[in-house]
Amino acid sequence: MQAGLTVAQVAAGTGVRPDTLRYYERTGLLPEPPRTTGAHRRYPETTVERLRFIRGVQRLGLRLSEIKELLVVRDTGVCPCEPAEDLLRRHLAEIDAELARLTELRAELAGMLARPACTERVPAPAPVSWCPPDCGADAEGGGDDV
Repeated sequence: MQAGLTVAQVAAGTGVRPDTLRYYERTGLLPEPPRTTGAHRRYPETTVERLRFIRGVQRLGLRLSEIKELLVVRDTGVCPCEPAEDLLRRHLAEIDAELARLTELRAELAGMLARPACTERVPAPAPVSWCPPDCGADAEGGGDDV
């Protein structure tokens, strides 16, 4: 019997499903583990720590391709602090932009809700009315015009 952890043991120890573990291996996030004479994978103990790193940075919003870049640096024995900082700054800027977009969207929706129903059309770029064509607001408003 060859030493090392089975797929099930690694999965149970990290909360990563076995198919995810195999996917990470196929995409290069995990190095291919040694196999037994029966071709069963036997992962080294370091796999658990590596998966915890992957899961941790995923929670920060990093994409698998970005995580792979950090792991390449990390595998050389160098701390990937500088590239990680650059990635985190970019993600922070993306989050800030998304928050601004959502704040704007919220204000627009709140404004729509503050107006009486069926008296105004939906603002551009959606040239449609909330009301069906036979609604009194449309009849007074002139039909399909926006």
